[in-house]
Amino acid sequence: MSPDLPTEARVPDGELTLHGRVLPASNATFVGEVDGVRVVYKPVAGERPLWDFPDGTLAAREVAAHAVSEALGWDVVPPTVLRDGPHGTGMVQLWRDEDPEQAPVDIVREGRVPDGFRHVFDGLDAHDRAVSLVHEDSAPLRRMALFDVVVNNADRKGGHVLPMPDGHRHGVDHGLTFHVEPKLRTVLWGWVGEGLVEEEVDGLRRLAAALDADLGDVLGGLLTAQEVATTRRRLARLLERAEFPAPPSSSYPVIPWPPF
Repeated sequence: MSPDLPTEARVPDGELTLHGRVLPASNATFVGEVDGVRVVYKPVAGERPLWDFPDGTLAAREVAAHAVSEALGWDVVPPTVLRDGPHGTGMVQLWRDEDPEQAPVDIVREGRVPDGFRHVFDGLDAHDRAVSLVHEDSAPLRRMALFDVVVNNADRKGGHVLPMPDGHRHGVDHGLTFHVEPKLRTVLWGWVGEGLVEEEVDGLRRLAAALDADLGDVLGGLLTAQEVATTRRRLARLLERAEFPAPPSSSYPVIPWPPF
């Protein structure tokens, strides 16, 4: 997909050595290294069966999400490949060290939205105190929210947003994506109804052009034909309306639980 990427921006091809398992995690997730580069490895054999996603497809969906991220040009998803490992074929993704001092998605006391943040919803914490879920109002997070719309991300938790020291934000855990039914569940609802800016429209147009070229074939090798076609329709609808969509008016939950 990206032959011009510098070496440090690719997943190496060498032997994958595991150092430990990430706990807790819904699916088997390991931390390891390839040629001295730290990676995350999620084997297909460790995927927990789900009622609404076909078995054994989550790793391929993560790779497809990275391909879409690359076509957008927004670097939302760290480099991700499908390859063999100690527990069989799985997703291998470059590790990203987040800045623990930053919290792009947060829980605050109700009514106390920090400057530069957007309010999402109010609720009660474990001690029955009134709190609000908020997220920062930043260009990287806006792009991530649009990416989630395109790939129909059913699991954008706050913990799946990695704050980089330089202000960039990476998104991880994209196994629950590309479903043919509307399943967008996200904590990034702060821009509902707002128009897209030129840079965002340009990225979406790049993606549309890529889907008509090599990206369509790449996704066709990772997803079903119906899933690829539905992705095209979601993208076309987003470009036509040129604004952040609102949650659907249905009983389907639009916030992942737990949100972190």
